[in-house]
Amino acid sequence: MSTASSSAGTAAGEQDQPAGNSRGRVVVASLIGTSIEFYDFYIYATAASLVFPALFFPNAEDPTTQLLSSFAVFGVAFVARPLGSVLFGHFGDRIGRKATLVASLLTMGIATVLIGVIPAASTPGWAVAAPAVLVLARFCQGLGLGGEWSGAALLATENAPHGKRAIYGTFPQLGAPIGFILANTVFIALSTTLTPEQFASWGWRIPFLASAILVIVGLWVRLSLLETPAFRKVLAAEAVSKVPVARVFRSSWKQIVSGTFIMLATYVLFYLMTTFTLNYGVAPTAPEDGAPAGLGYEKVDFLWMLILGVVFFGVFTLLSGPMAERFGRRKHLIWVTVAIIVFGGLFVPLFAGGTFGVQTLLILGFTLMGLTFGPMAAVLPELFPANVRYTGSGIAYNLSSVLGAAVAPFIAVWLWAQADGSPVLVGVYLSVMAVITLVALLLERETRDVNYADNVSA
Repeated sequence: MSTASSSAGTAAGEQDQPAGNSRGRVVVASLIGTSIEFYDFYIYATAASLVFPALFFPNAEDPTTQLLSSFAVFGVAFVARPLGSVLFGHFGDRIGRKATLVASLLTMGIATVLIGVIPAASTPGWAVAAPAVLVLARFCQGLGLGGEWSGAALLATENAPHGKRAIYGTFPQLGAPIGFILANTVFIALSTTLTPEQFASWGWRIPFLASAILVIVGLWVRLSLLETPAFRKVLAAEAVSKVPVARVFRSSWKQIVSGTFIMLATYVLFYLMTTFTLNYGVAPTAPEDGAPAGLGYEKVDFLWMLILGVVFFGVFTLLSGPMAERFGRRKHLIWVTVAIIVFGGLFVPLFAGGTFGVQTLLILGFTLMGLTFGPMAAVLPELFPANVRYTGSGIAYNLSSVLGAAVAPFIAVWLWAQADGSPVLVGVYLSVMAVITLVALLLERETRDVNYADNVSA
């Protein structure tokens, strides 16, 4: 059945769905899971910037090499994410969304707690083992998150009433700003209550260990779910794919390519706004060790600036759903992507504008992030039939993470150093990636009116 069926067919298919999860249960289950997942992911990103370079890579040649080594491990998770989307997508399209979401959350949670107990590389006998275990745990984090996002997106959108998929799709997306705020608030609290020596010695471990509590809460919520109506229709039609990854590449490979590049600017923007800006913001204005110059902010002060920006991320994530329903996903994202291209050209003047300019840059960047990230939980799944939707949307989403987020912090640090401490090339990099996304959007059709509930690949 075609993925471009009429809106009338969509309405009939979705309104006839059997009763299932209430709206409140869908909101909480899709939101809490991604909040926990992104909390886990962000505490690593923050630690990778502030603690891990010296803790796990003390023998690197200089601070810049330490930072690049830390970000290289940061990128391991993004390499694992497409594998996670295939692994968890296989089970999500074969046995259902609910059980797979529970498994992905456990994988992510166990890996995060493990990071919290790894000895430092300076510990006798751990010079090689500590970085190796960190890489393994980071890989497992990526596997879990690779299976988490598409499942949470389907939980929301496959339970959505007709005409509200983009609105419901913002629920799991809201987990990103919530997880970011929670993770960085914890780091601020630790930084202000502990001495730098205490924080570097053991305080950084607390956020990783505390994630165990959050995972237990998330599991309790998700175990109470019913299977989504769309997957129950796949079961009723006896259309479950035996090998979803083979079928999705055979029937929907063009959609995988399209979805990957549609997400590219979103990923690059987000990890530049969080990881790069944090490093650039707290780096000394006149470093003595050969590292590129930064803005010289105190760590806690800049984290508060980031948190204020992420508030706009959350607000505009919610607003993006109604906008994508009213104007269409494609038109909405085209205009937001054009704005991202322009935004890349504002890096130099805004970073040079003092605290007001830097805060304005963060607010504008995170506003654009909310507007582009919010609709993605509807856009990517709408590209794929129901019986390969978990796998297909997850692969597209996570392949984009490799091309965008995995390398963005590494490339940004290198460009920053090449430009003698100026962010000009980093802004150019963002604009170029956004141009690629714009081309992908112009080549893709509108997906707002696809027959979402009944569509099954042959």
